[in-house]
Amino acid sequence: MLNVDEFPREARGPSEYESLVAMGSRSLDAIPGAIYLCDRGGWLVRFNSEATNLWGRTPALGANGDRFCGSYRLYTTDGAPLAVDECPMASTLNAGLSARNQEVLIERPDGSRFVALMNIRTLRDRHGAVQGAINCFQDVSAHHALAEELRRKSSDLEDFFENSAVGLHIVSGEGIILRANNAELSLLGYSASEYIGRHITEFHLDEPVIGDILSKLGSGDCLKSYPARLRTKDGGIKHVAITSNGRFEDGKFFNTRCFTIDVTRAHDAETERQESDDRLAATYEAATIGIAEAGEDGHLLRVNDALCTMLGRSREQLLAMTFLDYTHPDSIEQDAALYARQVAGELDNYVLRKRALRLDGQPLYLDVHSSSVRAPDGRFRYGVRVIHDVTLTREMENRVLESERHMRDLLEALPAAVYTTDAEGRITFYNRAAIELSGRTPQLGDPWCVTWKLFNTDGTPLPHDKCPMAVALKENRPIRGVEAIAQRPDGTRVPFAPYPTPLHDAHGNLIGAINMLVDITERNQAQDRQKNLIDELNHRVKNTLATVQSLAAQTARNALDAKDGYTRFEARLLALSRAHDLLTKRHWGLTPLGVLANEVLMPVLGNEPGRIVVAGDAIDVDTRVALSLTMTLNELAINALKYGAMSTETGTLSVSWHVQPQPNGALLALDWREQGGPVVSQPTREGLGSRLMKRCIERDLGGSFELEFAREGVHCRFSFMVAENKG
Repeated sequence: MLNVDEFPREARGPSEYESLVAMGSRSLDAIPGAIYLCDRGGWLVRFNSEATNLWGRTPALGANGDRFCGSYRLYTTDGAPLAVDECPMASTLNAGLSARNQEVLIERPDGSRFVALMNIRTLRDRHGAVQGAINCFQDVSAHHALAEELRRKSSDLEDFFENSAVGLHIVSGEGIILRANNAELSLLGYSASEYIGRHITEFHLDEPVIGDILSKLGSGDCLKSYPARLRTKDGGIKHVAITSNGRFEDGKFFNTRCFTIDVTRAHDAETERQESDDRLAATYEAATIGIAEAGEDGHLLRVNDALCTMLGRSREQLLAMTFLDYTHPDSIEQDAALYARQVAGELDNYVLRKRALRLDGQPLYLDVHSSSVRAPDGRFRYGVRVIHDVTLTREMENRVLESERHMRDLLEALPAAVYTTDAEGRITFYNRAAIELSGRTPQLGDPWCVTWKLFNTDGTPLPHDKCPMAVALKENRPIRGVEAIAQRPDGTRVPFAPYPTPLHDAHGNLIGAINMLVDITERNQAQDRQKNLIDELNHRVKNTLATVQSLAAQTARNALDAKDGYTRFEARLLALSRAHDLLTKRHWGLTPLGVLANEVLMPVLGNEPGRIVVAGDAIDVDTRVALSLTMTLNELAINALKYGAMSTETGTLSVSWHVQPQPNGALLALDWREQGGPVVSQPTREGLGSRLMKRCIERDLGGSFELEFAREGVHCRFSFMVAENKG
């Protein structure tokens, strides 16, 4: 490396700075290295050609020229931009100190970069004041790259050792474990402190084995996949294969490098394979399923007892025939073709369900699993056929298919929408009612629900993945007591009650769900009607009680005595009762006025068509109007029967009405006219009946009421507004 040493100076001669400035650029070129000189302000005053070569440019000297450094751009070694006034030269001048072996990244105008190693020393006058500084720098990119490569390789080597997929450890010549990687520690379950520093023999299960290993390695032998058994921390045993060699220094055994490969599974597998071979021989004969070996032409070479029992033939009978001889004619061609392809090597194995015949002619269904045993050169030796009697299974499958068909027919016949999904919510079945409710034909595989759009009962949108069916599947529970609204593609909406229920297999695993969507439109309408009726009933009961109370009070005030009061009160209650009976027959709905008038008048006056005329425009009246008209007509009828036209044989009665349309409804005007009865005189005071009729017409119905006691007969006119409702 290039360092700047003290320049010799005379006690009273020029300072180092002045001497260097006086040397000029040509003298500085003689220095074998890049060098430049800055004054106290950091302005470049001298540099040599080696510096310009490294900078890739010629800086400007003096004030307003280049300052602190002649490079194009500066960066830290990690690539971050470095301002010129923060470079090593600037820091040195500001601190008045020297800088040794500082590295920066210099960029040339052509974009190339190199790592520069800088050594800077401040230059002072004879009084110690800083006059400037000198910087000797050199390109150390190659050295830097080499150091980085060494660091990377060292890191890779360390990573290889520590994170290798196989166990690695180093053992000293004395048998002490010096180092072990993560794979080795994980294999045996020890921590580093429990394993490293211990003698290797502590972990080997077989002392002679580790003794032989150390002996061979100490003699310079190499070990390759040497079998051994190691003791794990939890007391278990690991079968391993050790590959290792020794390291010698000055002819002396120094340490070993060992690869430890876990072969426990392979060892266990080999042990199991041997045990399996032993078991197979015993199983072949003891198996409850049929096993046979057949040659190239299908002749049976070996059969077990189960196959003999299955086919109802002796071993000798079967060994004298081919497997096609007991095959049903319908299955011979398929089995023969598949076996020929297997013998030819086109198939390694095949599975076939075929029909067969016992010796007594009884039909069977057999599942045949046929595989090949071949010589090392690929030549076919024999086929192994494993045979299951699935006759009962076939019968059960047919029953299941029939049951499924029956269930589908049943679901299709249900009047409610029914559909099923798999465990992920994809639709697998829907019936005709589901199409009618949703107003569309769903697609199998659609998620969650057959409906087009869903809404909550308050009208807010209900995403399909949050619908009751989705909740039932996600939470694995049936959902009850909820309602929703389905919107069809045509915009109509249907309220419904869903009944999603998860379905499980025999082990309790969720396999899907079934949902029934019940259209509750009519139920909701019935509930609305019921509520309206209850509200109407409450209202009418209150009004009736108020009417009864008023009748009782007014009758009592105007009665001659208790008996007269009772008789009058009873008559009015009966009239009120008849009105309630009529409304009940009409379910407290609209009542034709003609029917109402006849129902009220006939029980009082009798059926006399020659004397009584009841006629008018067709119109239906509601319960409020019907009750008031009943009370009014009843009062007029009783008065006519007792004192008016109907009290004689010659009297007549005309009841007529007409309806006049109005902007806000219709005006109903009714005319009651009696003739031919006794001479009528004006009463001295207004009776209870008159006051009751006025109350019904004027107060309850908001109409007008006129009662005239003409000599030829009573004439009553009243009118009120009604909803325009033609009967």
